[in-house]
Amino acid sequence: MTEAEQMQRIEDKKICLIYTGGTIGMSRTDSGYAPIAGHFQHELDRIDDLRADGMPKYELVEFSPLLDSSNITYVQWNIIAESIASRYDDFDGFVVLHGTDTMAYSTSALSFMLENLGKPVIFTGSQIPLCELRSDGKDNLITSILIAASGKVNEVALYFGHKLLRGNRSMKASADGLIAFSSPNYPPLAEVGIDINYNEPRLKQKPRGDLLVQSIKPAKVGVIKLFPGIQFELFAPIVTRGLDALVLETFGTGNIPNYDEALPPLITRAITNGTTVVVCTQCSQGTVRLGAYETSSELAKAGAVSGSNMTTEATVAKLYYLFSLGLEHSEISRLIETDLRGELNQ
Repeated sequence: MTEAEQMQRIEDKKICLIYTGGTIGMSRTDSGYAPIAGHFQHELDRIDDLRADGMPKYELVEFSPLLDSSNITYVQWNIIAESIASRYDDFDGFVVLHGTDTMAYSTSALSFMLENLGKPVIFTGSQIPLCELRSDGKDNLITSILIAASGKVNEVALYFGHKLLRGNRSMKASADGLIAFSSPNYPPLAEVGIDINYNEPRLKQKPRGDLLVQSIKPAKVGVIKLFPGIQFELFAPIVTRGLDALVLETFGTGNIPNYDEALPPLITRAITNGTTVVVCTQCSQGTVRLGAYETSSELAKAGAVSGSNMTTEATVAKLYYLFSLGLEHSEISRLIETDLRGELNQ
């Protein structure tokens, strides 16, 4: 296929832009940057490159109300999923514009919610709004649209700072850098320079079967980050029969302090109450190996399960998804340690 034929093929594609809010479309106000209805479309109209030869057509869907991503909950995950599902047959790909603070949680959640996804769903945003001269939003947006139109990606991914990452492997790594996200335990799906270079062996193949969408239901999930000198009795009140899951961010490969032998009984109590306990690591890179050290063997004996090399973001999102399926706790514990969407091991 010639370059001209490839360009024409891209131009024939149709991409749905879903703007949820976030820095990329914010405007200056007396109280700082804030999302304002209609402003993002105004910014898109100012970008001539969106109408240049070689760009696909696009349509914009704007949430109402627009949200700072710090306010995103499972409710918005359901709205995003439904926005995609209801337009799935009408578009070749989707670009979700989202604030950076919780983008890794949303990309993880959507990866589980959208089963048999056979089209690109690319999340992106910016650290500097489009209304500013030095905005990183223009490149993030245009490249995400081109990736969505390429037909090469069949999963939820995150594009930011010249890298395309698997959505459920990503984490926000910088609060103010333009390379804001990393994927410590999985290589990029693509790296972007002069060309968009796809990591072909790492890309998911188009699945068989139709798209299935699982909505997310509310669940009571807690996260405790361990630190030297932590007093576990302070957390005992949350370990009740009402807690569905507890994620422990432990040291290293799953190690815990055992100076007062307070945590294992607390974990045993939680599991007895029907709480699923998942052990993650505070390290950005590496995996949990329960029992590798004496200080982690007590967790395994108590019945905690390993989060392997999942990010905390992916673990929390996966728990929400599994509880939404209405599964027994034993099955949820089994599936936490099972790769469902490329979120662990490999």
